[in-house]
Amino acid sequence: MRPSLRKNMTANKLRELEEIIKDTGTMAILFSGGVDSSLLAVIARKVLGENHICILLDSPLVPESAVNSARKIADENSLELHILNFNPLEDQDIRKNPKNRCYHCKKKIIQTAKEYASSCGFTIIADGTNVSDTHTLRPGIAACREEGIFRPFVSAGISKADIRQIARQEKYDFWDLPSSACLASRIPYGEMLDSEKLGKVEQGEDILHRMGFLQCRMRLHDCGTLASIEVPSEQIPKIVLKKDEMIRQLKTIGLTHVCLDLEGYRSGSMDEI
Repeated sequence: MRPSLRKNMTANKLRELEEIIKDTGTMAILFSGGVDSSLLAVIARKVLGENHICILLDSPLVPESAVNSARKIADENSLELHILNFNPLEDQDIRKNPKNRCYHCKKKIIQTAKEYASSCGFTIIADGTNVSDTHTLRPGIAACREEGIFRPFVSAGISKADIRQIARQEKYDFWDLPSSACLASRIPYGEMLDSEKLGKVEQGEDILHRMGFLQCRMRLHDCGTLASIEVPSEQIPKIVLKKDEMIRQLKTIGLTHVCLDLEGYRSGSMDEI
C-alpha cells in the first residue's frame, strides 16, 4: 500500500475514533503507559478535556520502570493519572498461575478500577484493546467483555499497526515504545508466582535493557534458576558477542543457567509450551 494512501486511511480512522470518544462524554481509561493506552488517553484528553481520568494499577506484576514511564507520559501530555496500589498475589487464582491466570487478574484489575472510577463519577471504563488483539490468545479479553469494558479502538477498526502509525503521524514520542507485558508472562503456567521470581525477571530484563536490548524477554524455568533469553532474531549475533558480560550480570541476581532462545523474541511464547 502506498504511504499516502495508508496515511489517509489512518487519518479517517482517527477522526472516527475521536467521534466515538466524543459521544461518551466522559471516560476512565485503564492505563499502562504502553503505546495503546497512551494513544487512547491523549486522544481522550484532546476530545474530552478534563472529563477523563487514567487509572494505573501498580502491582508486583508491573516493572517499576513501566510505572515511571507511565508517569512521564502522563506529565508530558497533561493526563489526569491516578495510580492505585494492587497486589494480585493475594488472590489464589492468580498466584497459582493457571492457564487462565490473565482472566482472573484482569477481572480483579477491572473490579478495582471500576470501584475507584465510580467514586470519581465515571461510569464508562475503556482500555486500549485493538483489532489485532482480538486475533490472538488473550484470556483477559473475556474478562473485559464480561465486565463491559469499552474498546474504542475496536469500534473504530483500529489495529496495532494503525495505533503506531497514528501516534507517529501525531508526533507523540511514545509511538515506538517496545511491546510490554506483565512480569508473570515470563513464568511457566502452573508454577507458583511469588515476589522473588517476579523481582528476578524485572532485574534481569533491566540488565538486558541497559545492554541495549530494548525489545526482549527473560523467561524463567526450573523454579527461577534457569533463564531463557529472547531478543529479535536480527539481534542474536549482537547478544552472542556480549554473552560473557550478560551471563556474568544475570548470575549476580541468582540465576544458575542462562540460555539463548534461537527462535528469537515472540510475544506469548510461554503459550507454546
